[in-house]
Amino acid sequence: MRLPRRRFLTLASAAALAASANAAQAYRWRGVALGAQAQIILDHPKAQQLTARALAEIDRMEDIFSLYRPGSALCRLNAERELAAPPFELLECLATARRVHTATEGRFDPSVQPLWRVLAKAWTAGRPPSEDRLTGARTLIGFDRVSFDSARIVLAPGQELTLNGIAQGYIGDRVARLMHDEGVHDVLIDTGEILALGDGPGETGWPVSVADGGKRWTLTNRALATSAHVGTVFDPAGEVGHILDPLSGMSRRPAIRQISISAPNAALADALSTGLCLARSEREVAELLHMVPSARLEHIQIDQNT
Repeated sequence: MRLPRRRFLTLASAAALAASANAAQAYRWRGVALGAQAQIILDHPKAQQLTARALAEIDRMEDIFSLYRPGSALCRLNAERELAAPPFELLECLATARRVHTATEGRFDPSVQPLWRVLAKAWTAGRPPSEDRLTGARTLIGFDRVSFDSARIVLAPGQELTLNGIAQGYIGDRVARLMHDEGVHDVLIDTGEILALGDGPGETGWPVSVADGGKRWTLTNRALATSAHVGTVFDPAGEVGHILDPLSGMSRRPAIRQISISAPNAALADALSTGLCLARSEREVAELLHMVPSARLEHIQIDQNT
């Protein structure tokens, strides 16, 4: 799963981050996970084994959600438009995606992948896509036409899915579950979406912040996700952003420059921040969030030029 440049993985136990001599003794791993530079720091008797299990779990999740591993469950679904006996994790992620698709009135829609392909191919060649290709891709958008249950997932003809607006958060949730089951109760996980369990060293909760947000939060057993339209762009001018509007079928500069949403789990926060980034105002964000009472708007920046 090739992630936008802002995404990385950092996983640290509270004890490992403590400003004490013990912190220097913590087990540290550095490498690549989720397609980006990663770091895991653990002060735990089974730190090496836990790190190996976390990395194995991430790799297993990529075999389900990646758009760049030809044998992944998602790639097979996109190629065949149907997947029998789908993995539980894919179904669980799609169920959350459906919930957020409904709550955001269609602004979060994993079926934008054909439009993404058209934009990416054209701008990689150094030119904007033709209107004919854009029109063709737009007709394929519609997550409500995707059906799924434990027996199979079925896409409408020509459809493809991308779960990049939710899978990073979901994978963070899976790693957090693994750590919790092994007795690591105070841990901060950052896969681009932040998930805080327990408390930080000498703190109640975990102090966190978001780049360009100018604000700090304290999180306890809660996730925080931030989305920005121009976090990744297609065009050299930086105007065609990576968050595509499924309602208009366009990559347009929305009124919201950046938004941060918190929720009980990272998958929900991730999907909500992606969809609500396309809302027209802070008031509209608040109205849509009434559908998900466990989630909160934490921070919003309005683009004054729109």
